[in-house]
Amino acid sequence: MLLAIILFIIVLVLVIVQPRGLSIGYSAAGGAIIALLLGLVSIANVVEVVDIVWDATLTFVALILISMVLDRIGFFEWAALSMSHLAKDSGYKLFIWIGLLGAVVAMFFANDGAALILTPLVYEQTRILKLSPKATLAFIMTSGFIADTTSVPLVISNLVNIVSADYFHLGFLSYLVHMVPVDLVALSASLVALFIYYHKHIPVHIDTSALPDPKSRIKDVRVFRLAWIILPLLLSGYFLSQFLHWPVSIFTMAAVAVLLAGAAQSPYISSLKLIKEAPWKIVVFSIGMYIVVFGLRNQGLTAILGHQFHQLSVGGTLTAAVGTGFIAALLSSVMNNMPTVLIDALAIHHAHLSAVMTHLMAYANVIGSDLGPKLTPIGSLATLLWLHVLEQRQVRISYLYYMKVGFLLTIPVLLTTLVALAIWTGVIGA
Repeated sequence: MLLAIILFIIVLVLVIVQPRGLSIGYSAAGGAIIALLLGLVSIANVVEVVDIVWDATLTFVALILISMVLDRIGFFEWAALSMSHLAKDSGYKLFIWIGLLGAVVAMFFANDGAALILTPLVYEQTRILKLSPKATLAFIMTSGFIADTTSVPLVISNLVNIVSADYFHLGFLSYLVHMVPVDLVALSASLVALFIYYHKHIPVHIDTSALPDPKSRIKDVRVFRLAWIILPLLLSGYFLSQFLHWPVSIFTMAAVAVLLAGAAQSPYISSLKLIKEAPWKIVVFSIGMYIVVFGLRNQGLTAILGHQFHQLSVGGTLTAAVGTGFIAALLSSVMNNMPTVLIDALAIHHAHLSAVMTHLMAYANVIGSDLGPKLTPIGSLATLLWLHVLEQRQVRISYLYYMKVGFLLTIPVLLTTLVALAIWTGVIGA
């Protein structure tokens, strides 16, 4: 087991540090090859991993492509400015609207899209509004925090959601029924926690008249209107996926294909360039990292963790939900949420629990893996990219400050959300 753990740690460090710009895909793929050569995993394990992650990674790439198209035509800037104008000169209302917008974007375009696309827009608006550095930080931290804590509601709201849903065969509608109410609790708890922490820095009055007209930011009206046709159809396709037993990636890839075709004549979009810029390395990273994780499973680590999950199940619904969620959160904070969600999924499967308890722990694992990364900067790749985006705009958030805020805000929000999951599961069952 020691060899598998050492290999996992080395790969994880390379993924987080990325020395000399080393791609996360190369690091994970190299780790997977070494795991094969050392006999830690077999070819059968590789096939199993591909079967687990292909739907998740293709869905993620397609969602990012859709986000990139919409970003190019000014869709998100229009949305952000529209929300800001609704604040009507109130700093407190602006805080709430930014939080709500972040939750909606995270729901439909995944947490990465919400964090990486909305954060620069929020920052630019704070500059136009001439807010103080402390007020700017408050709004930026709000957009970044909300992006992860509200990435719970749909299967497609976070890459780890898709992995877990595919592994446990959780249909889109079933997942939505279980998690949307829980996500509303997470959103409310997040806004309360953020407001308590930052309310002294949020201005009571602001002059939103300085902001440009939202419509002026729409660069291509034709593609903008096309998006409003495609997105509802895509959501309908997600619902159909459960009844047709089709992977959600089929609908997401179809939607991005139609959107790119419709945007082919747009002067603001180069379809070929967008496809090249898509995060294809995530596909390689997911497969490679999970092959390394399977090495840990083969060496007995998930069996040990599975025993702990079995012990938690004995304590009842509340103990199982809170315990599983916090284990996932702590593991995510130190070893990234991508490997964590699969390690925990394998361990939950190994625990041989009832169907109700298995699904409860699967959902708790998702919540912990979604919210837990907020405890440290290395908890998710999205956070590392988010910090990089801010540094490019001369906004530097130290790891120490991030961890202090992350700990104070995440713990109560995570606990509240997990308790809500336990109560809601008791109401509707498995």
